Amino acid sequence: MELNRQFRFETFVVGAANRLAATAARTVAQTPGTAYNPLFIYSATGLGKTHLLMAIGQWAQHLEPGLAVEYLTLEEFVEAFHAAVAAGQSEAFRHRFLNVDLLLIDDVQFLTHRRELQAELLRLIGQLQAADKQIVLSSDRPPAEIEGLDERLVSGFAGGLIVDIGPPDFETRLAILRQRASERGAEFAPGVLEAAAAFEAVNVRELLGLLNRLVAFQAVSDGPLTPDTAAALLGGGEPAGGGAPAPASAAAAEAKDEFTDFLSDVASVLSRQVEEWRRRVAEAVMRWEGEGYRTSRLEALLAEEAPVAPEGAIRAFERDVERLRQLEAEMSVLEPAGAGDAVFRDPDRVAEAEALVERARAGLSPPPGPSALWTFAQYLAGEANRVALTAAHAAAQHPGERYNPLTVIGPPGVGKTHLLHALGNALAEAPGAVVACLSAQDWLDELVQAIGQDRVERWRARYRRVTALLLDDVHLLAGKERSQEELFHLFNHLTAGRRQLGFTATGPLKEIGLDHRLVSRLEGGLVVELGPPDRELRRGLIARLLASRGGEPDAQLVDYLAARPADSVRALSGLVQRVVSAAEAQGVEPSAALARELLEGIRVPPRRSRPSLRTSGLVVSPVGGVKSREKLVWHWPDPADRLVEDLS
Repeated sequence: MELNRQFRFETFVVGAANRLAATAARTVAQTPGTAYNPLFIYSATGLGKTHLLMAIGQWAQHLEPGLAVEYLTLEEFVEAFHAAVAAGQSEAFRHRFLNVDLLLIDDVQFLTHRRELQAELLRLIGQLQAADKQIVLSSDRPPAEIEGLDERLVSGFAGGLIVDIGPPDFETRLAILRQRASERGAEFAPGVLEAAAAFEAVNVRELLGLLNRLVAFQAVSDGPLTPDTAAALLGGGEPAGGGAPAPASAAAAEAKDEFTDFLSDVASVLSRQVEEWRRRVAEAVMRWEGEGYRTSRLEALLAEEAPVAPEGAIRAFERDVERLRQLEAEMSVLEPAGAGDAVFRDPDRVAEAEALVERARAGLSPPPGPSALWTFAQYLAGEANRVALTAAHAAAQHPGERYNPLTVIGPPGVGKTHLLHALGNALAEAPGAVVACLSAQDWLDELVQAIGQDRVERWRARYRRVTALLLDDVHLLAGKERSQEELFHLFNHLTAGRRQLGFTATGPLKEIGLDHRLVSRLEGGLVVELGPPDRELRRGLIARLLASRGGEPDAQLVDYLAARPADSVRALSGLVQRVVSAAEAQGVEPSAALARELLEGIRVPPRRSRPSLRTSGLVVSPVGGVKSREKLVWHWPDPADRLVEDLS
């Protein structure tokens, strides 16, 4: 996985709770393989383990640009291993890591009871340590507390340095808030960030969630937030290397005035240059052959007397190898069996490899997208939803950057689903966008079906390629461990690629039964609440519902219905439908008088139409024509008039 450029030592705020870990991380980055090997960092979720791992990798590469660094989560390590075994490429998998100078593995707590993977990791760590290569690992618990972990691994980790990160203290929380606010260009009145730092956030993600709330509410407020307003808001209340030698110069030759010496110097330089490029090419051939790649292109250079730009040819070969690695990794997700194709081992067949992966991509059905009926244009704004709507617009304009993830909570029927689909439709307008927008239940059903058909890898690939993932009613995943684990890994994958995520839930995140790791990640974005529609919003919704029947809605009726309590948009729609249905049954237009009689329990007297001219057994219609009285009775508008009198 590519290192996140935002996760550097410069952006890691050091405090009392993380100073030892940060110091050890810097030491390892400056002298990889010589101190604290392996380095094992553990902490509760959201306290900066991943940040430190990526900072180590980036600082080490900055100090030594040629250093081979690889970061991956344990889940990615597991997937790559299984794909290699399925493709019969186990040795190639092992060679892949033997040439890494700095290996960073995140979330090793998932080694629990995976004996085969533990043995593989133990072998790999031993080989890297023997070659003085650095290993850094992270976990949400110390090695001794990882259930079912091989004692040899526990002992091996203890042979390096095991260090933890604790929750940030007040000063560290304040420093983090100030730094992140500055990065976002957000300015607050004196004391506001101090009020936020006073809340004992259990991790940095939760702390950044508080900052997101401050930014979001200040964006829709008439003036800057005050410390008291911020405290009320956050407390739950509503706020009012050296190159080859240079050729000998003609000037130097003239200075010596000996033409033979000049030719000798030139010949010597050329000889050294030839030896240098041949050595470089030979080293490249040995390296890439050892990793299982075809090197005929490089071998052809050695057959030439004086190839044109050999260094450029080597770099082009390395770029093609890197591209093949990317394609092979993608194929291992799309079709694990296809990842063993020989095309991924030949840098002269990159185009074929791309075509092979493209065919695999085309075989994936697109994920469910947002409903075209629910857009921002159809979403009415009011005080009850203004913050959530503003945040959704910001997420649509800056996907993956502002409020990621965005989580909307509130009771059923207040417009969460509409807002989520509106965000999805806005995101789908971007070129090349692939937006997944569906209920958590549908997402779960897809996973169950994929497990039953042994197609989990393809199911994962279907969602890993999306540019945005929006899950409605995420609380439905409570108690479902496998689905939450899949969402956890998908969440990490998408956020690493700066892709937008959005969720809805019916209650506070800590009360809906989700795993704490997921809750921590959701709280690291922005969590906003949608309440019952206020009177302004009810008025707009009622007017729109009545206008959809055609014609101008009765203003008095709109005022009367808007004044009645309604705890959701759904309840409001039902109220309007009752009045409209009653009006249609009586053949009249909906009115405030009719609504008052209907909703306050007063029965509307039946409306009699003008009597028709009667004849024996027949009814003559006022508009002409003769109809049977027995048939006509069933067309009377009021059901109370449909009674046929008993003549006996």
